[in-house]
Amino acid sequence: MPIIFNRYYSGRNMSFFFGEGMLMWLSIMVVHWFFKGNVIFRIDFFDCFRQALIVVIVFQLCLYFFDLYDLSKDTSIPDTVTRITQAFGFGCIILGVIYFVVPGLQIPITEFWAGYLVICLSIVAWRSAYYYVLRKRMFVQDIAIIGTGKLASDIAKEVQDKRDAIYRILAFIGPDRPDFNHLDAPVFAELGEFLATVNIKKIARIIVAPDDRRGTVPVQDLLRLKLQGVEIEQGIAFYEGAAGKILAEKLNPSTIFFSKGFDLSRLKRAIKRTIDLVVSALLLVMTAPIILISAIIIKLESAGPVFYLQERVGEHSLPFKVIKLRSMRQDAEKNGAVWASVNDQRVTRFGAFIRKARIDELPQLWNVIKGEMSLVGPRPERPVFVEELVKVIPYYNIRHTVKPGVTGWAQVCYPYGASTEDALRKLEYDLYYLKNISVALDLFILFRTVKTVLFQKGGR
Repeated sequence: MPIIFNRYYSGRNMSFFFGEGMLMWLSIMVVHWFFKGNVIFRIDFFDCFRQALIVVIVFQLCLYFFDLYDLSKDTSIPDTVTRITQAFGFGCIILGVIYFVVPGLQIPITEFWAGYLVICLSIVAWRSAYYYVLRKRMFVQDIAIIGTGKLASDIAKEVQDKRDAIYRILAFIGPDRPDFNHLDAPVFAELGEFLATVNIKKIARIIVAPDDRRGTVPVQDLLRLKLQGVEIEQGIAFYEGAAGKILAEKLNPSTIFFSKGFDLSRLKRAIKRTIDLVVSALLLVMTAPIILISAIIIKLESAGPVFYLQERVGEHSLPFKVIKLRSMRQDAEKNGAVWASVNDQRVTRFGAFIRKARIDELPQLWNVIKGEMSLVGPRPERPVFVEELVKVIPYYNIRHTVKPGVTGWAQVCYPYGASTEDALRKLEYDLYYLKNISVALDLFILFRTVKTVLFQKGGR
């Protein structure tokens, strides 16, 4: 899953994450040493190690779920301190439950709170230093982009718009100024002109991204740079890694024919199906009380059935009935199928809540067990909308080559959409998923889905 980690967890950000974890662990160990003396050669060293490790795991998970590892947006130190306090407060509650269940993992109360104080101070100092690194654009790769059209602008938007970007654009090479150039990187008419002004050792890679490649790519100069150790990369491939999606407008049959992706072997299918069955069965058992209570409230609030069966397009474009808890009035589509909208008047009061909390989608776990859906995959769309979308969006039917999912890459990367334009944008993420489909990617998406659900993003 190298592209995923390139997009979300660069080497610099991974160093930050593990460095922060090590800092927390050392804080607990140092405090323990202060209270008990040298622990390295004592028989209870491994007990201390486990106790400190549990604190680190819980606290870092809480930091993740409170969006404190999303460093793409500019954040002040006071705001960071407030959010860290909230995350660690929730973490202390979780640790309290763990200590109640497994008393052997508990840290003595005085040591715990002393360690907590040291962790807070050290983490604030650590993040202050890292924010300085981000502001100064340190430890980044310098790149040059051949092209000044739409593709080059799209790449620049991905590189320049994020505070934690791992690339810095040295220059654009092309006849015009790109539409997106917030950092005012210089523009050179030719590659040779650019190379005459910059030390070649500064260039980490050159991105070849002209909108029209016929006669515009300086092949000889690029070949010479390649032989001198400069990495040369196609613009579309670079954009895919940076954005986590495939530009639908740039997709052509050869991209699919000759790609190493878009492949789900028998072994991958067997593992994916096993995970689907085990996890879905466990979740159905665990959430049965929630589904039962919701069913009672739905029945009391409005007339009509508790469950809502709706035809969707599944694998190989075959129709199936998706099962959901009813969140709309029974006569919601008396005038025909329409896209859902913000503050949809057809949604009941309790329906609005279960849609936000994604409770209405829990019965779809039964679709997974039946083999009609998978836990992870492109979301299934209604036939009436699919008929419209295949006419205006090329390659839309590619998303039907795998089982649709309860969650998916598009769902965790793109806000809820209800239009043809939104369908196109989501298709770009679905194509990326299909090209890079793997068990590891599925687990990554499931993990991010938990965060998305907890923060109630995207539901309508």
